[in-house]
Amino acid sequence: MPSNDLLHRFLFDDCDVRGEIVTLSNSYSEVLSHNPHVPAIRRLLGEFLAAVGLLSSTLKFDGRIILQARGDGPISTIMAECNHHNSLRGIVRINEDIELTEEIAAHGNMQQLLGNGVLVISVEPQRSENFEGKLERHQGIVPMDAESLAGCLEHYFQQSEQLATRLWFAADDNSATGFLIQALPQQLNTNPDDNRDKWETIITLAETITREELLELDHPTVLYRLFNEQPVRIFDPKKLHFACSCSKERCASALLTIGIEEVEELLIEKGHIDIDCQFCNQHYHFAADEVRKLLGGNVLH
Repeated sequence: MPSNDLLHRFLFDDCDVRGEIVTLSNSYSEVLSHNPHVPAIRRLLGEFLAAVGLLSSTLKFDGRIILQARGDGPISTIMAECNHHNSLRGIVRINEDIELTEEIAAHGNMQQLLGNGVLVISVEPQRSENFEGKLERHQGIVPMDAESLAGCLEHYFQQSEQLATRLWFAADDNSATGFLIQALPQQLNTNPDDNRDKWETIITLAETITREELLELDHPTVLYRLFNEQPVRIFDPKKLHFACSCSKERCASALLTIGIEEVEELLIEKGHIDIDCQFCNQHYHFAADEVRKLLGGNVLH
């Protein structure tokens, strides 16, 4: 059976290479329940969720990592995020003016679904009253010049982090899996040529992984099948889950940003304001007196 909502990190003890493998099942199903799209779009959303699951291991502070792509294709926006609480969520926005062909709806790749656009990786620290230091928001922009998410992210790591990285993703209706192998800056007292040879051996072995193995086997079994002759050290897994960060307080803050005149128009039209979270379908209702109090009595109607 595949691992469920788990991320395993692992190291090769005789060279400067690390890896991660993540499988999402329950959390993936929860996200899909709020994103009823065609199979190709569901699978791409699964890849994005698996990717932020892998990238979340780089968070060294309270915050979140966001992977978002915008394009001029059938998908206008796709986004997934994971925070330091290991909470995942994701969403897809469709370009209603572009009709999907049956072939792309069933088997389309990222390039066909998004068209021309960019992939953005953002790391956002969570502000805290108790934190006296300064944490900057980091953002990396990646051209979508590869057909797959794996290809785009490999380009990002090579250009931005100067780290050789290989990625594999697989998703179906039940699970989404991500697999990463990455060369580390030299730490061990090993010959650079030996390190390079071992990297090539590890990648050659990793490339034998099949989509079915990623989706159907638990992580220790996958790693044993690939690297049973290599000195691999597997760490305790991290558990991930679906959770949405929306709240009535956040919705109230959003109301404060749209302007008194627009709020007045909404109250005139309906007598109240309703906001629905597009990530989890949670509904938030604001009565007229709540809105007036929120805006300091400045709303006239």
